[in-house]
Amino acid sequence: MRGHESSVFSISVHASGRYAITTSSDTAQLWDLDTFQRKRKLNILQSVGIQKVFFLPLSNTILSCFKDNSIFAWECDTLSCRYQLPAPPESSSILYKVFAVTRDGRILAAGGKSNHLHLWCLEAKQLFRIIQMPARVRAIRHLEFLPDSFDAGSNQVLGVLSQDGIMRFVNIQTCKLLFEIGSLDEGISSSVISPHGRYIASIMENGSLNIYSVQALTQEINKPPPPLVKVIEDLPKSKLNSGDLKMKVTSGRVQRPARSRENRIQTRILKKDLTGSFENKENELSDGLNKKRLQILLKGYGEYPMKYRMFIWRSLLQLPENHTAFNSLEDKGVHVAFLNLQKKYPIKSRKLLRVLQRTLSALAHWSAIFSDTPYLPLLAFPFVKLFQNNQLICFEVVATLIINWCQHWFEYFPNPPINILSMIENVLAFHDKELLQHFIDHDITSQLYAWPLLETIFSEVLTREEWLKLFDNVFSNHPSFLLMTVVAYNICSRAPLLNCSLKDDFEYFFHHRNNLDISVVIKEVYRLMDTTPTDIHPDSMLHVFVALTKGQYPVFNQYPKFIVDYQTQERERIRNDELDYLRERQMVEDMQAEVDQQRVEDEAWYQKQELLRKAEETRRELLLQEEEKMVQQRQRLASVKRELKVKEMHLQDATRRRFLKLQQDQREMELRRLDDELERKVHMRDREIATTAKDLEMRHLELESQKRLYEKQNLIRNQEAVAKEMREDTDAYRRKVDLEEHMFHKLIETGQTQNQKTHKLIEENLAKAEQACLNADWRIQALHKQRCDDLQRSECYQEVARLLRENRRKETEVLNSMMGEEAKKWQEAEEKDFHLKSEKKASALSDASRKWFLQKEINDALEHAEHPYTKGVPRYQNGQVVSSCLSRTSQLNDISEADSSTCPSFSQRRIQWDTTERDLMERVRNLRQRLTVQTRNRCQTPHLLVT
Repeated sequence: MRGHESSVFSISVHASGRYAITTSSDTAQLWDLDTFQRKRKLNILQSVGIQKVFFLPLSNTILSCFKDNSIFAWECDTLSCRYQLPAPPESSSILYKVFAVTRDGRILAAGGKSNHLHLWCLEAKQLFRIIQMPARVRAIRHLEFLPDSFDAGSNQVLGVLSQDGIMRFVNIQTCKLLFEIGSLDEGISSSVISPHGRYIASIMENGSLNIYSVQALTQEINKPPPPLVKVIEDLPKSKLNSGDLKMKVTSGRVQRPARSRENRIQTRILKKDLTGSFENKENELSDGLNKKRLQILLKGYGEYPMKYRMFIWRSLLQLPENHTAFNSLEDKGVHVAFLNLQKKYPIKSRKLLRVLQRTLSALAHWSAIFSDTPYLPLLAFPFVKLFQNNQLICFEVVATLIINWCQHWFEYFPNPPINILSMIENVLAFHDKELLQHFIDHDITSQLYAWPLLETIFSEVLTREEWLKLFDNVFSNHPSFLLMTVVAYNICSRAPLLNCSLKDDFEYFFHHRNNLDISVVIKEVYRLMDTTPTDIHPDSMLHVFVALTKGQYPVFNQYPKFIVDYQTQERERIRNDELDYLRERQMVEDMQAEVDQQRVEDEAWYQKQELLRKAEETRRELLLQEEEKMVQQRQRLASVKRELKVKEMHLQDATRRRFLKLQQDQREMELRRLDDELERKVHMRDREIATTAKDLEMRHLELESQKRLYEKQNLIRNQEAVAKEMREDTDAYRRKVDLEEHMFHKLIETGQTQNQKTHKLIEENLAKAEQACLNADWRIQALHKQRCDDLQRSECYQEVARLLRENRRKETEVLNSMMGEEAKKWQEAEEKDFHLKSEKKASALSDASRKWFLQKEINDALEHAEHPYTKGVPRYQNGQVVSSCLSRTSQLNDISEADSSTCPSFSQRRIQWDTTERDLMERVRNLRQRLTVQTRNRCQTPHLLVT
């Protein structure tokens, strides 16, 4: 079941036993216990760690608690978030560390580094109660509800284990303290309650396991009230047994009657595996051991059993386990003298280094001499390594060792204990004079062959098993046993020592392990203890074993206080001087660093400026190149645009020419059709007239000859007058055309000054106007031709009928024809004169309208050329053109009707018809010429449309 990158600190199993959740600091994983495969994994941000993830009892819900106090509930099957608990109030905000849930899964208790407990109702999803623990409680280490068989899972009693090792049981409804287990001297490390709530198992801080009966603890609480009826009983018949009140009398103490088995807490010692690490063996001090029997056992086996060694040592040393006093020393923190301990003693294990540092600091806070003792780390290290999991026992073992086995070591401080070394030298001189003489001959003093063994308590020259075996005997005997061990070690090593002649060899020998049997050394120590005379025996100068006092540690002042004070003062002065020197050196280094930094910054600034200058030049060159490229690209783009514009203009011009050509072809085809129709009708009319005229020609030959004679002179005169008027009209018409052409060219020149957009708009508008005008003219011409044809046909019919009537009338009135003909001629002349005047008026109106149109176009073009963006382009709607054309058509119709109404005679109507026909043909020719001129102008100026 792999997948966690860090250590797993929590495992929660579902009520069905199928699923399990394993939790580490960075992730939580859901496992299927049937297949042992991982189902899902909860990943979180590195900044938000996981505090605990567990199943709620008797439900299918997973509760996840994170280090930022956020609590989420998840569905086990779908792993969807069901709800999130709101944030607690700021007035009582704590970082949750421990959690507990009732058996019915309705109430969640949460606590942390505070004396406040938060109770959450998971059904209502809100905080419903905050319980404040006593002031002695600073942090909560464990929470667990006490089950009850009759509360249906809604547990009311909550067990709270605090930092002081006491587990308090409170009622969460009444907030009353019911009972507590553990004490300050015998604290609880961890605890668990049985499923039915009958027993409480607790692992104590000293390594023992205590089983508590909940029934006994709550007996006083659940005790029923005393009965109201009391019965007086008689004395029993049997006599009292004398053995029931028997008491043992011992010296110095009174033996109290033993407590009953029911009220006594049974203590059992659990056996551990022989192969276990001896560093973790932490046993409780126990009474009932006999020192003499232990010494007999030790002499028989040479050492204590490994599994009982720690227990026996604590019994022999009679450790008081003063938790309060040790906590006060430990609360003072790391001593100044051991802040840089790792530099002098680089230990690989950081935990071991930390424990050593705390133990030495506690010793220094206990007595000032130990802050200046250079060999104290060497002396304490073996015990620190042995008791690294229980710092209290480690401290008290080292303190007991210093008080008893290091007596008189500090009287010559800071020098080695000369008095102790003299004792060792006297014993060595008594038992092995040759070896002592060898030391004297090679200038080897007791500071070389005795003191290295004492200051390291043989930890450098012995293995772990040998050292433990040795201290089994040291702790079981008088404090002088350690000094005798030094003498015995030298005597047992006399052979290699006698072969050494150099001082370096002696130093190496007493600082490294040697091929020596520790059992032989111990036997030699016992022999020396028994055979050494009393006057030189160390036990006469050393006090017997004295245990540490219970409650508070004794005062240790067995050292020259003035020397320590002087050294402390000197060390403080040296430290102050060193601090001043370091401060001045730091200032100088800071100034030098600032100067160097300033120089480096200046150099960097100059280099940066140089780089910036080069970069600027490079960028400028690149910019110039880019500008040149951009200019070239713009030129190419402009040329491409011009080409595209020219192509577009050509395409537009071709399209326009093609469209105009198509329109012109259509108009020409329509004109040809109208011409053909007109010619066909004229031919038919001429044929009819010719047929009628041939019938009457013979009858009118005489009348015609006479008519011609009479009219010849008048016609000549009228023709001359008409020719003169025609010449004048022709000259006036030519001048009018020139003026119009001049105005037209001026309009073209004015229009050419406009921009291309205006040209396009004008072209579009003029094209529309021209199209509308052409369409209107075409319709007008067609309508006019139709009306003219209708008028001509009606006139022809009337003319034929009239001629027939005139012929019948003239046959009877030949004589009066001359006079009537003459009167008719004069009347016809007057009618023609009236008709001419009307034609002149119509022509004048047309000329005035055309002039007004051209003048308006010129003014609009000039105004638009001056202000092309402020005023709109003049536009002429198709309706205006059509209306003007219709108005001119109506005028022509009115004129023709007036002309027709004023033609009483055949000759007048014939002359009028001839004039109308000539005008119509003249207009058709003029229209063709205009179309031809306009088409030619468009081809020459494709960008301008001319009306």
